Amino acid sequence: MTKTAHHNAGLAARDLSVVWHPCTQMKDHEQLPMIPIRRGEGVWLEDFDGKRYLDAISSWWVNLFGHCNPHINAALKTQLDTLEHAIFAGFTHETAIELSEQLGKLTPPGLERCFYADNGSSAVEVALKMSFHYWLNQGQKQKTKFITLENSYHGETLGALAVGNVELYRDTYGPLLMDTIQVPSPDCYRREAGESCADYSERLFRHMEQALERHSHEVCAVIVEPLVQCAGSMRMYDPVYLTLLREACDRHGVHLIADEVAVGFGRTGTLFACEQAAVSPDFLCLSKGLTGGYLPLSVVVTTDPVYQAFYDDYRNMTAFLHSHSYTGNALACRAALATLELFEQNDTLAHNRTLADSMARATQHFRDHPNVAEVRQTGMILAVELVQDRASRQPFPWQERRGLRVYRYGLANGMLLRPLGNVVYFMPPYVITEAEIAHMTRVAWEGIQLAVSG
Repeated sequence: MTKTAHHNAGLAARDLSVVWHPCTQMKDHEQLPMIPIRRGEGVWLEDFDGKRYLDAISSWWVNLFGHCNPHINAALKTQLDTLEHAIFAGFTHETAIELSEQLGKLTPPGLERCFYADNGSSAVEVALKMSFHYWLNQGQKQKTKFITLENSYHGETLGALAVGNVELYRDTYGPLLMDTIQVPSPDCYRREAGESCADYSERLFRHMEQALERHSHEVCAVIVEPLVQCAGSMRMYDPVYLTLLREACDRHGVHLIADEVAVGFGRTGTLFACEQAAVSPDFLCLSKGLTGGYLPLSVVVTTDPVYQAFYDDYRNMTAFLHSHSYTGNALACRAALATLELFEQNDTLAHNRTLADSMARATQHFRDHPNVAEVRQTGMILAVELVQDRASRQPFPWQERRGLRVYRYGLANGMLLRPLGNVVYFMPPYVITEAEIAHMTRVAWEGIQLAVSG
């Protein structure tokens, strides 16, 4: 093997001859260089030619405490000498038990039982099936549908796609998907001039109320991403919607599934987004930051009444027969425990409030840009909506790929930004410094200037 084969160009060529990458039109890489990463440290990734990139999006929202975090590294090294994995049917291990105990203490009240899978989409599938099966075990066979919000995203597997509503991901596979009931999103980007986000979100709830009144007899659950529709262009709404939704689901006899795969573990300013509405869902789906960005793991945390609906003699065939080979993986659970320890040791939520304020200050001038319709923020998530005309909010034609221009400028200047269409966003690891925030937002500003010109 030649030396150049271990540098960027050589590794990129090898990659493109054998690998198919996610969420990518691979033909783009005829012009867009593939970047092999050699190592990571803190908020930085370094390629094989020695160039560094600030990871402004936490490597698809998973990394909380920086790459190669010493505390998580040490925990995993210790775990490797004890147990890497064991079948989780009929067997258990202390790491998964301890993680479940911790999640029971940290998640909203009433969530007591943990069911593990290995990615966010799988957690959503578990919650959908568990809700349906609960009602089946209760003798309510007619409950087979789900209510979801427009512009929602819940994953790429077929059940998760079915309850999502981002056309880019969903439409191709429409013939394969179950029918769902969709209601308008409380996304505050659509509010009237002078209308508060809370008032708009509350006003939009009437559509959900009407859907529940009309369909609750056939609905298993409502599924939402609390506060932020991340893959749906980082659109945001007020906690009042969750408060109203919890009350309505109880009143109409329908489960509430909170998909906090992306927004959980401190992203929105509280450990879990549902806390801002003081509500407990029937099913809480968690993944991404659960292991600090180290290993695939997801969990559905649910209530004891749901668990008891499946607890029966085997001959009655009520068991939840769903499984993943790597359920409760010991290494992943250890990474999750180490991540939770860092929250406690570092007073992370308080620190994040300081970082969020810094992000807000660093982007204040973005609000006056003639091609910025909105700068919106919820905790450690900040998004900048680029438009062709600020007054009318006329978007740029999607075919122009203005966001890709920002992405390419970022890479050229040591920054990993991966806009969602024409929405530039920041979701950095919690170890970012104020100086790095200033650098991140400066490069983004320069990229936006370039992207909207001409």
